[in-house]
Amino acid sequence: MNFMKPTADPTLPFSEVAGVPAEGAALLPEQSFQRMISLERKRSERSRKPFLLMVLDTGMGGQQRRGSKSFSNIVSVLVNSTRETDVKGWYRENCILGVMFTEFGDSDPRTILSTMLARISDALRTSMPLEQFGRMNISLHLYPEDWSEETREGPSDRAFYPDLARRDDSRRGLRVMKRTIDLVGGSIALMFASPIFLIIAALIKLTSKGPVFFRQTRIGQNGVPFTFLKFRSMYVNNNPDVHKEYVRRLIAGAVEATPSTDPANGNGHTVYKLTADARITSIGRILRRTSLDELPQLLNVLAGEMSLVGPRPAIAYEVEAYELWHRSRLLEAKPGITGLWQVNGRSRVKFDEMVRLDLRYARTWSPWLDIKILLQTPLAVVMGEGAY
Repeated sequence: MNFMKPTADPTLPFSEVAGVPAEGAALLPEQSFQRMISLERKRSERSRKPFLLMVLDTGMGGQQRRGSKSFSNIVSVLVNSTRETDVKGWYRENCILGVMFTEFGDSDPRTILSTMLARISDALRTSMPLEQFGRMNISLHLYPEDWSEETREGPSDRAFYPDLARRDDSRRGLRVMKRTIDLVGGSIALMFASPIFLIIAALIKLTSKGPVFFRQTRIGQNGVPFTFLKFRSMYVNNNPDVHKEYVRRLIAGAVEATPSTDPANGNGHTVYKLTADARITSIGRILRRTSLDELPQLLNVLAGEMSLVGPRPAIAYEVEAYELWHRSRLLEAKPGITGLWQVNGRSRVKFDEMVRLDLRYARTWSPWLDIKILLQTPLAVVMGEGAY
């Protein structure tokens, strides 16, 4: 696909190139452009149509002025190297420009990505002094991102989520309060739970071979992996394929709810959970029923990898089966030991409903909501509803 327009004389002011004043050069202001990114991302989640985001750091901080020659040259290059339908605006006002490219037809977006980078770089290099060009930085980002276990390294590409960054900035003081609650609450809980740790550790060692703790890689906020801790509730060297297949089918909505026959866990109710898993030890069933197997996650909380309250931390192979909109649960909040899902039916709700609960928590979060969920958690643990 040809993104290029006829080359204009880059030495001319933008007003002469495009016929409009440089000050009004079809650039959306920062807030409007970032909103367009968010809307396009959500549209892509539904349609699965990819889009490209180009971010151009001018290297001049906020020094350039909209009537300056430098500014006019940069904008004229963008306008003449892109289509009229491509959305152009300020990613950061008077500092970082952005362009969104959509509607690729049958073309490979990755091929377009490299072609666009080369074309715009060449056009900028010939339109300004070498020193100024050397201060610029151009990056191209493709959405949806590849979140496979083999290719995902580190956090998600935050360029696509300026709305989340803006929301986090507005909550900065409250987030400090949340972290304080995690540190103070986690430390107190760990201190009081220390005797229980010793008892559970002894029971695990006496009833089955293997380590006391179960360690597993989970996916934290922004796609960052971390080592997740639980008390071991399964026999060692078990085959995870059964659970992998169940999770894949659960996320796809292909799992029928299983009637519970356990009087202590809601006889007659239906659950979306493997309820007769032969891999679980006798003491492990008790630990899971009472949620005592979750206690070691207090160490994850103190390390800053988890919070006391938040979405359930995802397994790596689970993330690979996610729909695009499911990923938001990993981006909008830090994973937690308890959350809306745990106190609102747990395994009795479908996977999509669990994700909606996680997103509702993230978007309506406040320290007071955390306190409310923490106060509801003991009753949910005692009732044991949905716990297997």
